[in-house]
Amino acid sequence: MTSTRRLPRIVCCLSALILVLSGAACSKSDRGSTPAKTETAASEPVTGDAIVVASIGDAKRLNPVIANDSASGDINGQVFNGLIRYDKDLQFEGELAESWDVSEDGLVITFHLRAGVLWHDGEPFTAEDVLFTYLKLIDPDVATPYGADYERVQKAEVLDPLTFRVAYKEAFAPALESWAMGVIPKHLLHGKDINTAEFNRSPIGTGPYRFKEWITGQKIVLSANEQYFKGRPHIDEYIYRVIPDPATTFLELKSGGVDAMGLTPLQYQRQTDTAFFRENFRKFRYAGNGYTYLGYNLKDPKFREKRVRQALSHAINKDDIIKGVRLGLGSPATGPYPPHYWAYNENVPIYEYHPDKARAMLKEAGWEDTDQDGLLDREGVSFRFTIITNQGNDERKQAAEIIQQNLRQVGVDVKIKIVEWQAFINQFVDKRNFEAIILGWSIGIDPDNYIMWHSSQTAPNQYNFISYSNPELDELLIGGRKTFGQAERQKIYRRVHAILAEDQPYCFLWVPDALPIVDVRFHGIKEEKAGIWYNFEDWWVPKNLQRYVP
Repeated sequence: MTSTRRLPRIVCCLSALILVLSGAACSKSDRGSTPAKTETAASEPVTGDAIVVASIGDAKRLNPVIANDSASGDINGQVFNGLIRYDKDLQFEGELAESWDVSEDGLVITFHLRAGVLWHDGEPFTAEDVLFTYLKLIDPDVATPYGADYERVQKAEVLDPLTFRVAYKEAFAPALESWAMGVIPKHLLHGKDINTAEFNRSPIGTGPYRFKEWITGQKIVLSANEQYFKGRPHIDEYIYRVIPDPATTFLELKSGGVDAMGLTPLQYQRQTDTAFFRENFRKFRYAGNGYTYLGYNLKDPKFREKRVRQALSHAINKDDIIKGVRLGLGSPATGPYPPHYWAYNENVPIYEYHPDKARAMLKEAGWEDTDQDGLLDREGVSFRFTIITNQGNDERKQAAEIIQQNLRQVGVDVKIKIVEWQAFINQFVDKRNFEAIILGWSIGIDPDNYIMWHSSQTAPNQYNFISYSNPELDELLIGGRKTFGQAERQKIYRRVHAILAEDQPYCFLWVPDALPIVDVRFHGIKEEKAGIWYNFEDWWVPKNLQRYVP
């Protein structure tokens, strides 16, 4: 996902395309001055204009405690704040917390909260809201995928309206990062079922943008928070449109109705390499914080054997996928960490494309073409399965087609099913109703991935939806959370990487480069380690270039 504000440690599976269309909430002027005239525009930030971003799928629930999809995460990132966040250099900085103290043993964190912060309805934010959020995160009746991080807490308490203290049962290395979770208001949700509360469709937060409107399947509109504690954002409105077809959005980009989007490799390499795009837009390219994978339902008998999964990885030509689908704008994935992460293990097994080896391994596992029909079979059952992936992501569809061809060559019959995003999550992923899926993880900076891989995280709405279980990995994930020194943690997580590379619960496919493009009228964009969206509230448009009037 392209993050617009903070970098959460784990966000949901869709690597969302950030797209833009003109929104009905604004009136659109002519395209106006050409970008070349921006050189003479005002050099000081001014307010006004709008940015219209869009997703291939609609949001699900606008509540950070229970949101488990990227579209909801994009909106929640504008409406809510955590106690802390990552800055441009991927270091912690205060958000709702002005400062914090950590005890020498690392077990106690005391947060000193900002004074004068208001919820969007004008009520004051206090430590009671933080405690309430924590209690909901550990409530077994709340459908949150994030509870495991907070179950490590021994005691959470309000010391005074602006001081919140949390003590852990034992050392927990990702403790501080976990408090980047968006805080929800006690005064509006106390005594309510937050799984079904109307709040989830009309949220009230403390963030730089206030909720204004949600038309299901069409758009969500946010307006600048005049009372934001860091200062009012310069852009008046943030409009989030649901646009299932990225090609349509690219046409809108060309016609002036789109302000920013995540380009496909074809768009980046060829379709935007023109004088028009160089004059009117800024393109960026940097290493992405995530990966795309083919995941198996490990409760399915076909995929229970490690040897079978390894064979399938040998049968899949990752290089062809990266060249054909990504046009080389990415690198092969070997496990849960991209190559630029400190937890990355460069010595893990590499499953090079080797169809003959794949056939031999499948034969060892009992899969042979006994009836000479061209398909492998075992105990009278042919090796067939369906890959499902989400609508609106051509890269995943194209990758599935290459995988389909690759596996057919070794005697495995694959069908492909493309499903609309919300149905994909609700009917297939959440209900574990799939044989294999192609998805992507966007990941945070800390390598802790307990909620994705630990065997306790397989319940509905949790992230280990492939039902993976490995006792050694479970112990390592717990140990990694108890260890503070980066050198020791590196040993642990490199072993995690090695185990997952060996077990192949996913066929790890590729690590994509991030390829955002933004209309040149937006000033204040800075490409840093955190990407470009980390400081969106500081973006602005000179008056003579503003295009929308709320």
